[in-house]
Order: sequence, then C-alpha cells, then structure tokens
Amino acid sequence: MTLDPSIASRLKRDANGLFAAVAQERGTGQVLMVAWMDDAALAHTLATRKATYYSRSRGEQWVKGETSGHTQYVHSVRLDCDGDTVLLEVDQVGAACHTGSHTCFDEDQLLTPEA
Repeated sequence: MTLDPSIASRLKRDANGLFAAVAQERGTGQVLMVAWMDDAALAHTLATRKATYYSRSRGEQWVKGETSGHTQYVHSVRLDCDGDTVLLEVDQVGAACHTGSHTCFDEDQLLTPEA
C-alpha cells in the first residue's frame, strides 16, 4: 500500500523515515501507547483500520494484535500541527502494552495530581 502523496508531503520523519504514533482509547481518552510508524504502516492503518506500526528492533511493520490478539480498531487518525506525530483513536481489545497492562502508562507515575 502506498500513502497518499497529499498526506505524505505533510509528514516530518526522523532520519530513519519514522514518526511517532500515539494510540488513545476511544471513549475514555486514555493514552494507551506510543509507537513508531513509517509511510507504509500509516497507509496500511488508513486502508484497513487495523493499527499498524513499525518495529525499530525488528526492522519491520507489525499489526497490533496480529500475534497476541490484543488488537486496536482505528476510528480516526489525526496529524499534529508539526506533522511529526499521528494520533490514533482506537478501540483496544486486551492489553495495549507488551507487559500485559491495559496501557503502557500504568506503572511509573512521576508526578501525582495535586489535591
């Protein structure tokens, strides 16, 4: 799949051709995870509504939940004002984090809300 040139021209990528992708849970607004995408991963996500990312460690694309069953159905995708991050609004099935947690941001709270 090829990314629409009108979208591709607006993206700002790092030296490896990647940009950040934030997955946010539809309904709750909870941030589930941050991952990386390349143009092909974004094109696949837009075409299938299955969250598709780029694994820097494996050097390949992966569809969230393809092996774990912990899928993300994508309702919307937004590009931030700088063009270097996309926001995916998703329905999460199962854990979003590879540790088995619902969100990757469950463990280490560095600053707590004031009372």
